[in-house]
Amino acid sequence: MLHLRLVQCNSDGNHMHESLRMMGRMSAAQSAPESGSDEVDQAFVADVFARDCASRDILQNVTSRWGLLALVALGESDMRFNALRRRVDGVSERMLSVTLQALERDGFVNRSVLQAIPPRVEYSLTDLGAEVAARLTGLIEFVEGHVADVAESRAAHDVPVPADAARGRRSQKS
Repeated sequence: MLHLRLVQCNSDGNHMHESLRMMGRMSAAQSAPESGSDEVDQAFVADVFARDCASRDILQNVTSRWGLLALVALGESDMRFNALRRRVDGVSERMLSVTLQALERDGFVNRSVLQAIPPRVEYSLTDLGAEVAARLTGLIEFVEGHVADVAESRAAHDVPVPADAARGRRSQKS
């Protein structure tokens, strides 16, 4: 038997709970999962397109400029704060700190205080963080592989329109 518990965000950002029981109408007692069974209990299914859904905040933290780069950099190796800041060139100390706190709160990053004088802090990815970093690495590789295509498209799009042609278009629309 398959037992799914779905939680979705509604348009107000509140969560709607719905239990789906496969195999027809069964009472809660009949369909309660048994330990050791092959049943699936899916605790959360989010709708990122729903306004104020929690998944949007998570997606924002993961795909922000600095979040994405920090996750991928930590996917290369565990790093101390300053090494990570050097790797993610251009990020301010404050912005990296805020980003790492958000990623740690979301369960993507571990922060370990090393016993040393002075104390040192090292950042690493959790299993969840490693999974998302691998997916982001694929996105980065795709983007880096298509920089020339995008530059070509931008150049074609940004071609200035001669003044006479622009006036002609305006008069045709009128």
